[in-house]
Amino acid sequence: MTLLFLCALTGSCLGAVDYDQLFRQSSDLMVQGDLDGALALLKQVPAPSAGEDASAFVSSRMQAGRIYASQNATDKAIAVCQDVLKLFPDNSEARNFVAALKDQLKPRWHTVLSDILRFLPVLAKGAVMTLLLVFCTMLVSPLGGLLVALGRLSRVRPVSAVCWFIIWFFRGTPLLLQLFFIYYGLPSLGITLSPFISAVIGLGLNYSAYLGEIIRGAIQSIEHGQMEAAKAIGMSYGQAMRRIIIPQTYKRLMPPVGNEFIALIKDTALVSTIAMVELMRAADQMFNTYFNITALVLAAAIYLILTTIFTFIFEKIEYRAGIYEHR
Repeated sequence: MTLLFLCALTGSCLGAVDYDQLFRQSSDLMVQGDLDGALALLKQVPAPSAGEDASAFVSSRMQAGRIYASQNATDKAIAVCQDVLKLFPDNSEARNFVAALKDQLKPRWHTVLSDILRFLPVLAKGAVMTLLLVFCTMLVSPLGGLLVALGRLSRVRPVSAVCWFIIWFFRGTPLLLQLFFIYYGLPSLGITLSPFISAVIGLGLNYSAYLGEIIRGAIQSIEHGQMEAAKAIGMSYGQAMRRIIIPQTYKRLMPPVGNEFIALIKDTALVSTIAMVELMRAADQMFNTYFNITALVLAAAIYLILTTIFTFIFEKIEYRAGIYEHR
């Protein structure tokens, strides 16, 4: 009865089909939840004759395919798309839709493996950039932290005040804000830096401030009598620090410094906000392109692998630095 009514509305029983009205009616039926009725209307569009406009036929079959797909009738969806491809083999919409539907029929593990193989090269390239940022920061920040720590311990008040300000500012403001100022703010002052240089400077300054306080605490934990003994045998302040005090701080520095550098691996994700394509930005681009959560899961796995490796390395260094204290 419904089909007779639909035929009367569209004029199909009389041999003439108003395609615009048919598509409007099928859309109304879909809104009402009558998908079978919508499919019945769409199937009334006949295959075009030679030289006839085929747009209505293609649109009806593609819409029918989407309805079948929403009903999890994948085989029927592929069949109606194949009707289009038989007449128009180069129709990219139908070809891509069929490919996507066939992917749904594959085992879940096969789909996941395909996603991994597709995303991994891009994410690996981003991970290399992340490691490069980490290593550059690891070269810059310990030296900067040592200078800041020695400046804080200096009896020259202007030097001590400047180093205190550096620690206060870079520990008291967000790293993201510092990166924004260096990359987006400095150009207004006539200083333009590349994303990589901006990232290294921002991370280096921030971690120098944190390491400065860690190193200062380690230095001050050494008994003051050792400095007096070094001076008693004729050493200058610089010689005593270089030969006696600082070498003893290594084993005390390892745990907190290791924690800072492990945190650094994750903090490099912030440089994605200044157009730096590292691991986090690569994952974000893949997710926004394919809307596939596998890209984010892979990125998380890579971060976990990197932090695990660095944790193991610093545990070994910590063990060797305190080798003579082990019983």
